[in-house]
Amino acid sequence: MRDNSRQHISWSGLSRRYSIYLVLVALIVISSIINSNFISAQNISNVARQISVTTILAFGETMLIICGLLDLSSGSVLALSGLLSVASYKATGSMPLAIVVAIAIAVLCNLINAIIVTRFSVPAFIATLAMQEMARGSALLFSKGQNIYQIGGYTILGQGSVGPVPIPIFFLLGFFILTWYILNHTRFGRALYAIGGNQEAAKASGIAVNQTKVLAFVLNGVIVGIAGVLFMSRVNAGLPNGGINYEFQALTSSIIGGTSFSGGLGTAGGTVVGALIVGCLNNIMNLASVNSYMQQIVRGAIIALAVMYDISTKNRRSKRFAKTISK
Repeated sequence: MRDNSRQHISWSGLSRRYSIYLVLVALIVISSIINSNFISAQNISNVARQISVTTILAFGETMLIICGLLDLSSGSVLALSGLLSVASYKATGSMPLAIVVAIAIAVLCNLINAIIVTRFSVPAFIATLAMQEMARGSALLFSKGQNIYQIGGYTILGQGSVGPVPIPIFFLLGFFILTWYILNHTRFGRALYAIGGNQEAAKASGIAVNQTKVLAFVLNGVIVGIAGVLFMSRVNAGLPNGGINYEFQALTSSIIGGTSFSGGLGTAGGTVVGALIVGCLNNIMNLASVNSYMQQIVRGAIIALAVMYDISTKNRRSKRFAKTISK
């Protein structure tokens, strides 16, 4: 009986761990059947470019969610930092300076989020929701609601390629490696998991909780700043209304990829797979000419299902843990 119980737990654990990969494979197969253009080299390249920005944002969201936080302002901060980066490039012609400007603005916005959360004990949901409005309003105020066009060589990062591989994919891979390394091989990464799992226990064990949260927001700011440059570069303009709902796409990718919305669980690899599922689903709906309003309904349903699955999984783990203790 005990062996059967252990085998059942082992198989259930494996199924939960790898089911996300099976879903991705199934989605690719079904999409290829629905539209043969789905697996064309051109379409794969388009999907890669389309998901690169939101996947990069998702890495920042993943680290925040693991720590028990989240960022609802990343789409608006992306627009503000990217817009000011474009304006800087047009004024100076310097791409390095434009990148520094984008990172500095995004880090500043995230530092404000961090201070509100850590110094005033405001929930991250409220703090970043406020920043969402402030950043978007600042972008519109700066540009007077107008797009910035004729950005010249600024487009190289978002539209260029190295051989057949779009440049944004190299940034995506770089941030994937960085996130994976931080979460698996650094004290900071272990602190993120500890705080998200049990903040009071983490504090009692000597972890500097507030400092870790501030650093998580700062790192997220760097990621959002780079994403802002890539986004504006890809669309060939400075758009104050760019990146709308990107924070929700990033959150969806992270949660579908197995990051627990209640904190303490998540991986960089799972986030990539979650982003691929979201990107493939969006792409096949476009290829199949699904109504845009229906696409919004589908995306909303996916978020709800992902969160419900996360909650039910956590409840099952808690029950099993309780039974183990009682024995």
